Amino acid sequence: MFPETGKAVVKVLERLGHTVDFPAGQTCCGQMHWNTGYQAEALPLVGRFVEQFRHAEAVVVPSSSCVAMMRDHYPKMAEEIGDRKLIAEVAELLPHVYEFSEFLTVRLGLKDVGAYYPHRVTYHASCHGLRNLGLGDGPLELLRAVKGIDLIQIENMEQCCGFGGTFAVKNADVSSAMLAEKTTAVLNTGAEACTACDNSCLMHIQGALHRQRTGVQTVHLAEILAGSEGDVL
Repeated sequence: MFPETGKAVVKVLERLGHTVDFPAGQTCCGQMHWNTGYQAEALPLVGRFVEQFRHAEAVVVPSSSCVAMMRDHYPKMAEEIGDRKLIAEVAELLPHVYEFSEFLTVRLGLKDVGAYYPHRVTYHASCHGLRNLGLGDGPLELLRAVKGIDLIQIENMEQCCGFGGTFAVKNADVSSAMLAEKTTAVLNTGAEACTACDNSCLMHIQGALHRQRTGVQTVHLAEILAGSEGDVL
């Protein structure tokens, strides 16, 4: 749904000198199935993930919700399957799985990736990154180092946007109220764009900003970090 994010991840990593491989056989991590009660259907995806990525030095994922799914549930899912080999392979692979900003700040120890993005931006801390993965100020440190950026702190940055996958459908009234608070906070910053580490949050926020005809855009962190002075922005 958001191909530009994947392209941006590749651009940043290659600019930093890394070789990026995209296994063509990869699929959904299984979070959508697992969280909506289709847990039997989710189980085979654990083995498929291991099959596709077992030889990777690092698996970089531009979605903290996907990484949280893997870290929180894959070991338990492998145990439920009861395959001792799979249990061992999951335990061996998971330490090499990183959310995109986490890979840059924790694995590589970077803050400045040579990005340029001359726009007024605010940052939303998505729930899985903040609460499950403990990303902390990592994404903000990367943003602060971007040349040309005017980074504005949003009020209640840690407050959920109200998406939560099917929560937004099953609890639409509560979700909409949470979204209204988040979009008001975005608009109060005067930002041209709102960024985050999860396109799920950004899709939800962008829907409201678009319906209100605010002109404010949402953009994944990777797309900002992929910017360079030669780009037409």
